[in-house]
Amino acid sequence: MMMTAPAWSRTEFEAQLRERGKSYHIHHPFNRMLNGGQATPEQIRGWVANRFCYQIAIPVKDAAVLSNCPDREVRRGWVQRILDHDGFELGGVRDDGGIEAWLRLAVAVGLTRNEVLDQRHVIPALRFAVDAYVNFARRAPWQEAVCSSLTELFAPEIHKQRLASWPEHYPWIEPDGLAYFRNRVSQARRDVEQGLQITLDHFTTRPQQERALEVLQFKLDILWAMNDAMALRYGVTA
Repeated sequence: MMMTAPAWSRTEFEAQLRERGKSYHIHHPFNRMLNGGQATPEQIRGWVANRFCYQIAIPVKDAAVLSNCPDREVRRGWVQRILDHDGFELGGVRDDGGIEAWLRLAVAVGLTRNEVLDQRHVIPALRFAVDAYVNFARRAPWQEAVCSSLTELFAPEIHKQRLASWPEHYPWIEPDGLAYFRNRVSQARRDVEQGLQITLDHFTTRPQQERALEVLQFKLDILWAMNDAMALRYGVTA
């Protein structure tokens, strides 16, 4: 009879999760090209138009988490993610949200709102990857769907890179169009705190912890596959 390995401590488990950042798409050749200043306007527009397919799927994914989650306290915190992306107007406070900010980015790089909204540029393989992620969130235990969101552990760095390099390398992009990245630096940190706490609290045995790593890798693979699709369609400039 095989013995189950002992569970990692919370500190060790978190370190294992963070170690998966080596597979984050910040290292993908297509992203390195974008943030390194080698991208053409066509490649940037292709990236913006295709990523919109992912942006509009995020609140749908988060709604799936809410629909499966019986914990009121978790739902009260998680619903903020939907408001962040869809926007809101409550008590005289208005926020247009991340999807609207992405559309402004699209206009800033030379696309029209209509051609982004109708998703005419979206690559079939990229849409397939996005759909796979949303379907996972609908069908998986809600704690696994939460764990899959932990790619946000690595997101602030990729947004910081864009904010630091894009104005220098792509001065033709209207600066106001980069507001999405500025907003997500702080939002992603907040989201990580909640998602990480839920994951560390729930996945407490070694088999559960190893499953959490598999789930996180699945999401990392989704993001990598999206970049593969764009690299194949638009090329990678050395």
